[in-house]
Amino acid sequence: MPSETSFGWQDARDEALRRIRARDWPPGELIPNEADLAAEWGCARATVNRALRDLAEAGLLERRRKGGTRVVLTPLRKATLEIPVIRQEVVARGATHGYALIDRAPGPGPAEVCRRMGLAAGTGLLRVRALHLSDGAPHVYEDRWLNPAAVPAVLDLDLARVDANSWLVQNVAFTRGDLALGAVAADAAIADALRCAPGSAVFAMERITWTADQAITLVTQHYAPGYRMKTSF
Repeated sequence: MPSETSFGWQDARDEALRRIRARDWPPGELIPNEADLAAEWGCARATVNRALRDLAEAGLLERRRKGGTRVVLTPLRKATLEIPVIRQEVVARGATHGYALIDRAPGPGPAEVCRRMGLAAGTGLLRVRALHLSDGAPHVYEDRWLNPAAVPAVLDLDLARVDANSWLVQNVAFTRGDLALGAVAADAAIADALRCAPGSAVFAMERITWTADQAITLVTQHYAPGYRMKTSF
């Protein structure tokens, strides 16, 4: 499917995934080479490489040096999780997304945060607290610790204009992560941000991601009361 605009790596991945699911590329078939796909999709070969690598890590493609890339005979060998982009989720629900930076604070990370991120105590981190809105109402309160050693560009990022969630998903590849889901009682900071009563039950998603052996971020996203998580598998 030729594109009128240049594909990003996620666009390339999504189109490759569509072809696999539609059996345009059936199981066991050798798919076009990266150079041909880059020309078709109007992007760099490196962009195609990243997209195909992502699908290979998900167990959908088999890549061999000098042997090309094939669709695996038994796809979906392992469960995978795509990090949600809150902005996209809000828009997909037919609402208008809003974003407000609460604060941005560089400094030594707390001992427990550093331990969980596999960092030495006192490692310099960047704490970012922000609020995502849906049609003007609080939707997600985000409390995030970023490791500038893994993502130095974040120190120059205007986080009052660009939310860290969207920027990281679009610009930083991760190799593994830990995820915890559950309900928590809103403390004073959460209650103030989400405009709910202290002690209210809110859905929380905590995630740590790494690139190789370097922690990228530890983030907890608290959703406004009444939120329901929906996914497909």
